[in-house]
Order: sequence, then C-alpha cells, then structure tokens
Amino acid sequence: MDRRAVVLVLVAAFFIGGCTLLEKPTVRSQSPEDDPAVNARLVGDMAVPTGMHAVRVEAIGLVTGLAGTGSDPGPSPQRAVLIDEMKARGVHNPNALLASKNVSLVLVQAWLRPGIQKGDRFDVELRVPNRSETKSLRGGYLLETRLKEMAALPDGMIHTGHEWGIAQGPVLVDPAADGSKDLVSATRGRVLAGGVCLRSRKLGLVLLPEHQSVFNSSRIANAVNRRFYTFDRGIQTGVATAKTDNLIDLTVHPRYKDNVARYMAVVRSIALEESETERVARLRKLEQYLLDPDTAPQAALQLEAIGPQAVPVLKKGLGSPSVEVQFYAAEALAYMDEREAAEPLGRIARQEPAFRVFALTALSTMNEFAAYEQLRDMLSLSSAETRYGAFRALWTMNPKDPLVAGEKITSDFGYHVLDVGGPPMIHVTRNRRPEVVIFGKDQRFATPLVLNAGNNIMITTVGPNELSVAKFAVGQADQKRIVSTRVDEVLRAVIELGGTYPDIVQALQEAKAAGVLPGRFEVDALPEAGRTYQRVAAAGSPAAAEVAADSPAPELFEQRGKQAASTGDPMRTAVAANSTAESDDEPKGKSSGSWLRRILRLK
Repeated sequence: MDRRAVVLVLVAAFFIGGCTLLEKPTVRSQSPEDDPAVNARLVGDMAVPTGMHAVRVEAIGLVTGLAGTGSDPGPSPQRAVLIDEMKARGVHNPNALLASKNVSLVLVQAWLRPGIQKGDRFDVELRVPNRSETKSLRGGYLLETRLKEMAALPDGMIHTGHEWGIAQGPVLVDPAADGSKDLVSATRGRVLAGGVCLRSRKLGLVLLPEHQSVFNSSRIANAVNRRFYTFDRGIQTGVATAKTDNLIDLTVHPRYKDNVARYMAVVRSIALEESETERVARLRKLEQYLLDPDTAPQAALQLEAIGPQAVPVLKKGLGSPSVEVQFYAAEALAYMDEREAAEPLGRIARQEPAFRVFALTALSTMNEFAAYEQLRDMLSLSSAETRYGAFRALWTMNPKDPLVAGEKITSDFGYHVLDVGGPPMIHVTRNRRPEVVIFGKDQRFATPLVLNAGNNIMITTVGPNELSVAKFAVGQADQKRIVSTRVDEVLRAVIELGGTYPDIVQALQEAKAAGVLPGRFEVDALPEAGRTYQRVAAAGSPAAAEVAADSPAPELFEQRGKQAASTGDPMRTAVAANSTAESDDEPKGKSSGSWLRRILRLK
C-alpha cells in the first residue's frame, strides 16, 4: 500500500473514531435493565418475591361498655362461634350476657403487612353484622379476641386457620356519626394498634422454574448476603438463607423496616456475580443513566444495590440541575446513611409534595444529626402534612428523643405536646398508632362551650377562663375537675377521669365543629405516594410534563383504610370541612403502579 493510501485510511479512521468519541451518549432510548453494557445478571432476573401481600385475619368478637346501643344477635354461625369461644373462656350463661343492650357481637378483621414480626402491633377494624340491631359502637371496648385466617365453607360453616394475633382495646368511632341518621358509620370502628402479632411473617425469593436448582439458590443467597447482613447477639449474620432449590428466606434489614417494598426492589437489583472490572464499567454507565431523569430511578436502585462503592457516583447526582435526579440520588444515599443526603431530602420534602413521603421516610432511616436537624426544622412549617410527617419520622428515628417522646400519662395512646413555632395545630391519628400531637403548647379553647368526651365525660364552661370536666357514670360517684381553658390541661383532666383515646378525639372534633378550637385540627394529615411532579423542560428537551414519583411506597405513612376515606369516610370529611386548605398538601395525581410491575417483572 503506497503512502497516499495509508494516509487516506488513517484520516478515515480518525473521522470515524472521532465522530464516535464525540457523539453524545444517548440513554433515553432505553433503561439500565435493557442496556447490555449495564444489565449484569441480577437477582431479579432469576427470582421473584414472595410474602409481599397483606394477610387478612378475622374473628368474631364482643364489644362491651355500650350505653344501651347494643343488641342481642340472632341465630347465626357467628353467634355460635362467639358462644363457643365464651364457654372456652369460662363464661357462665353466655346467652344472658349477649342479651344485654350494652354489648354487641362484632366482626373483627385486620391486615398483617409484609414482614411484620412477632410482637409488632397492628390496627383492628370492627363492624356489626348485617341485620344487626346494634345502633352504635361508641364508647365500647373490644374484649380480647384471637384473630385467625378464616374462610366460609359452602355449607355455611366457618373454617379457621392459623392464629395470627390477639386484639383488644377501646373502639374509635367517627365522633360525628349519629346512630339515628348514619347507622353504617356509627356501627363501624377501629382499635388503633389494638392487635399484637403472635407470629412473624416471612419474606422470600422464589426462583423462576427455569432457574430452580440448589446451585442457583445458594448463589443468590450468597450475593444478597455480600450486600446485606444483620447482627445476632454480636455475630454478623446474612439476611438470606437458601432453604430449598426454589426458595430463599429473607430477613428484613433494620434500615428498611418501614419500606419493605424498597428493600425487596434493592435486593432484586443485586448483581449475582461481577468482576471488579465489570463493576467499574457498569458504574460508569449507571452514572450516565442516573443523570437522566427518565432513567434515574432504576439507576439509583442498582447503585444502592452495589453499596459503598457506588456512593461517589450517587453524590454526583446531587449536583444535577434536575430535582428528580437530586431526589433519587439522595434517597439511595440516605439508605446507605450518607450525611450528604440530608440537605437535599429536607429541601425536597418541603417544596415538592410528589417526593415528600419518600424523602421523609428516607430521612427517618438515617443516624446522622444532619437528618435530625432537617426534620426538626420542619415541625414549625405551615403545611400540616409536612410538620406531622416530620414528627412521625423523628419518632421513628428515636422514640426516646425528648423533643417528640411525649409523656406516659396513659398507656392507651401517645400524648405529645411540642414546644415549637408555626401555626397552632392538633393532630390525631386513625391509623398505625393512637396518638395526640399538640403543635404549640399554649393553645386554648374559646368559651362558652359544651363538649362530650365519650359517653360519660362532659366539658362545660364555669367561668370566663375556667372549664369543668365532669364524669357521670352509672354505679359510680360523680367526679369533677376545674381547669383552665388550656387544651393541655383539659385533655389531661379527661385522661385523669378515665377518658380513652376515642373520648379525646371526640372532644377535639366537637370543639372544632363548634368553632371553639381556634387552631387547626387534623386527622391523618399524612404525605401520600402517587402524586405527580411538574418536570421543567430543559433546553432541547421535550415539553414539560407531569411525571409520577417512581419509588416504592413506604409503610411508614401507609393509610390502612384509605379506600374508606376516598369513598366518603365521614370522620375525614368532617375534619376536612373544618380545616384550612393548603395547596401544597393536595394530591397531585396518581401513579401508574410501575413498582409492582417492576418487582414482578411484568412487561
């Protein structure tokens, strides 16, 4: 080949190679899962999760302490089951007890979340059977009830399975429900955290049929244990145990106890086998994907699954101009307890409702003081869901922290008076944990007023700045306390006279409805998953669009019974009518449920 030909070949090679090198990497056309350069063999390619569904447990129970609003249940399989249970507990003449108008047979059910452990508490839901003559469950107390998996057989008999929990406690009924006008609401209730789990639910991975073998099961368990482990009496123990050729048991890592869905997603993003050279190459490609908002969620998961080696790459995402990229990078860093995640997560929780629930949950997992500071500062904000969300995250982070620990003035529920700034607000819950949180310690009732706290306690005005809290109960001496109009003093007097959590909630809701509670009163003002974010169009990019936050929904802010609320739950409706609307607390749309599809690998 002559010199001229050689030069032409070199020039052609330069331009071809130069164009290739200068070409901007394109990642928007595919996801990390579809890119051969990124998609190493992952755990999720060979196994699917098991134990991720909620388990329903049921029982037939007895509510006592009603003020003549109960009924004697007619003949039915439910009555027969209850009578057998009462006899087994040594109750003499159970039929005479059931005939009282102060008791009612109820159907009890609860949902056990994935990964729930022995000793964990859960909410219990009650309702009276169809055709029951019970008028209201208000003021009632659910006697100890054993919850099992149950099924109705074709012959009408009820078949019971394993015993999962024990439930009892005061029944919370919508305070606004009138048994003479709204029989449905008055005959339904809840016992918050009234159930105690007797057995731990297992999580696991099931190998796909084409990959089932002892070798693959062991290989997957080893890969997971290289990334996640716990300590048992000081001994390091892997979270995965290969049980059979198609089943691997998983222990929930403590950092993910309130976000089991994310834990499972990260586990399934772990690479089975990868050389150091292959991992370095994959990190380079994942960095490109992380900086693109379209592929950032999947890239962040794989980087989180890699572990500490991926921290420098994730930190680069914090400097992106895209809020989405900043969030997904910070969220992954938070679950690795990296201090740099705190500031962006705190800022995003305040400003972007679509990411708030995920950001608050991620902050709650951190052991860094920077995360604590971010949450503490949110307690004085005007947004009800942000400040209460911050309170729950702080309590989850450390229940003994003096700022949020509250006082043990009753064993029935949490009572917390926070000396913080911001608009005065009182928050109560009807999910997860019964608690009263008072934001601003010097709140006062306006007078005159007349309030009921359950069936036996009444709060009335006796002077311009004084209130009477009196208890009148059949067979008991009357009791009375004279207190100031401070909300804290009044509630303490109610508790001192034997008031329960439902009694407190009723008094507060009546006060708000009557206009004598000047501050905000909120029930379950929780940040929600499923909202959308208005993506800002970058130069040369498509127009701005509404996108859903693409992250697994955490259990920390799960609202069991949300379906009831969305279909006209009267308790939430009554509270909403008396609350000041906040634009940043409003849902922004619903997500497409992409996480379920991704976890199950459904295309």
